[in-house]
Amino acid sequence: MNPDSQVRPYPTRRTILKSAAVLSVPALGGCVTAGKESGETKAGGAEKTAENPLGVKADAPLEVVVFKGGYGDEYAVKAEATYQQKYPQAKIDHKGLQKVGEAMQPRFVAGTPPDVVDNTGAGRLDIATLVSANQVTDLADLLDAPSLDQPGKKVRDTLLPGVVDDGTFAGKTVALNFTYTVWGLWYSKSLFADRGWTYPKTWDEMVALCAEIKKAGVAPWTYQGKYPEYINDPLLSMAAKAGGADLVKAVDNLQPGAWKQDGLVQAATAFAELAGQGYLMSGSEALSHTEAQAAWCQKKAAFIPCGSWLEAEQKGVAPAGFDMVMGTVPARSSSDKLPVTAVQAASSESFLVPAKAKNAAGGQEYLRILFSKQSATAFAEANSTLPAVAGATDGLTLSSGLGSVRDAVTAAGSDTFTYRFRTWYAPLAKAVDDATGELVNKRISPADWSTRIQKAADAVAKDSSVTKFTR
Repeated sequence: MNPDSQVRPYPTRRTILKSAAVLSVPALGGCVTAGKESGETKAGGAEKTAENPLGVKADAPLEVVVFKGGYGDEYAVKAEATYQQKYPQAKIDHKGLQKVGEAMQPRFVAGTPPDVVDNTGAGRLDIATLVSANQVTDLADLLDAPSLDQPGKKVRDTLLPGVVDDGTFAGKTVALNFTYTVWGLWYSKSLFADRGWTYPKTWDEMVALCAEIKKAGVAPWTYQGKYPEYINDPLLSMAAKAGGADLVKAVDNLQPGAWKQDGLVQAATAFAELAGQGYLMSGSEALSHTEAQAAWCQKKAAFIPCGSWLEAEQKGVAPAGFDMVMGTVPARSSSDKLPVTAVQAASSESFLVPAKAKNAAGGQEYLRILFSKQSATAFAEANSTLPAVAGATDGLTLSSGLGSVRDAVTAAGSDTFTYRFRTWYAPLAKAVDDATGELVNKRISPADWSTRIQKAADAVAKDSSVTKFTR
């Protein structure tokens, strides 16, 4: 989800919802309260019209800061060009950065933030802290503004399910996420066809297939071992399928004993067995994301867990004819509360408008342009990634990876889920990732895994300095 161009803890879209490495912005005395009022004041008082629904002052400068990771920043520059066409008097200052949090923290503290921030990447600013410090604008006006290129629809009506919720904290939508990420297990369609392997629907089928793959001289799995969050995703997906929405909500709401739920313990047991039977490629623990994914592209391993940015990230690495596709996490048992087609999915690439932005109205107008269908379709074509705008891939000829992701979302229908504890409680996210790393390297048992994470969750729940969120 990148320095080197991807030297950082989590690649490309990985960090948006998921990275545990975040920078906190200290709450400032007398800071501007997030909300419509601050946005309208900063806009300079321009009249709101049908052509200018957010009241943008035509000659107000616009500063846009974008995370320049695996997707680059050309898509953001194109939206700026459209803004410039609409407001030719406006001077646009574009910054494509890889360490957004490091660069932006002092500006938020000083009260001089830019007008739009793509708050993405390792070390990104902690959105929960920004919300608590009233440092971000309520985007209700943007969501209720007419879509740029879909007549009769508001911006909120053009977005995929869950996108608005993903950026909502304490009843206010303060971030709008541009991409739609789906997590699953990736494999080479051509390799499986050549070997006669069939993607498993149940965990028992997975274990049996792993034995067959290992006998063929291929490692069944590898993963991005330096960043155990990657292998955490299928584990938590399996748990969500087993326990359904109630399990996920219990985890996110820091309910006592949430990490002791049977669905979580059983999922941890499944992954401990995967490691115990030697189905993880030797040495995976020491691999970075680029190293593990390169080994997988060399067909040294059959499966790798990752989000749907993987195909874009492996351009130039995967050989011709590799035909990578994403499969959903197999069901643990027939008693699962969600079907095998259910997927972990959420919007990501998080854009926000600071409450103290000089041109908050312009910042929201820029996002209205960025989230247009034309902009989203161009992004999908260039990056093999689903945008958060519904229908953006309609009529496109999709690559194998993006096609499989689109098909997975279609098959899941309403059976999509996402955990929010990562966005809400960064220390807990790190504790979960660390414990899973220990689990799959056979240093702790599933029971120890559960106990260890529950202790971390209880600590967050009891810490009165941490703002709590519920769902």
